[in-house]
Amino acid sequence: MAKRDETTRSTPTAGRPGAPKKTKNKKKKSPSRTAARAAPKAPGPSAASRLVPARSDPKAPRYWLMKSEPDVYSIDDLARDRSTAWEGVRNYTARNFMRDEMALADRILFYHSNAEPPGVAGIAEVVGLAEADATQFNPKSEYFDAAATRQAPRWLAVRVGFVSKLPRLVPLDVLKADRSLSGMLVVAKGQRLSVQPVAEAHYHRVLSLA
Repeated sequence: MAKRDETTRSTPTAGRPGAPKKTKNKKKKSPSRTAARAAPKAPGPSAASRLVPARSDPKAPRYWLMKSEPDVYSIDDLARDRSTAWEGVRNYTARNFMRDEMALADRILFYHSNAEPPGVAGIAEVVGLAEADATQFNPKSEYFDAAATRQAPRWLAVRVGFVSKLPRLVPLDVLKADRSLSGMLVVAKGQRLSVQPVAEAHYHRVLSLA
């Protein structure tokens, strides 16, 4: 569903797995996986875990940034749908974040990618833990993975719920210019993961800029 502008392509789908795409007169892209193309080598869970800040308290939420192209699925779409399955992630590190590190009530910075300008547009939260991403089993989906089976699914999706839309978008340029946010992955050169851990201090700083 999303353009191929990132290593991980998060493509939320509202309502239920396999719901219609929310493209708006966009030419369909080629499938991201075919039987002839091997999937990337999967790192162990610890490789992803090293990037995730420790919880200050076992019951405290973690914080994340998740990217979606606004002409495919925006914060306004999430506000309308109230919740959505975050389908289409095809990167093992991002998958492992969802599988091993995310918990219910974790907070999310909803980021509009491949936009003018890109930036944080709203707040969401994890309302459903990782389950098999149904698009991997659908031969008609551009996220079909011929190597995945229902007995051994390769790709997962969490369910994300709407919290609020920010009073104004916080553009990427503003994030990059703020020295207190220098450690955020989204401002790092070459960092294209569309599911990223965020430090608690960075999360609250971003909200203060809205």
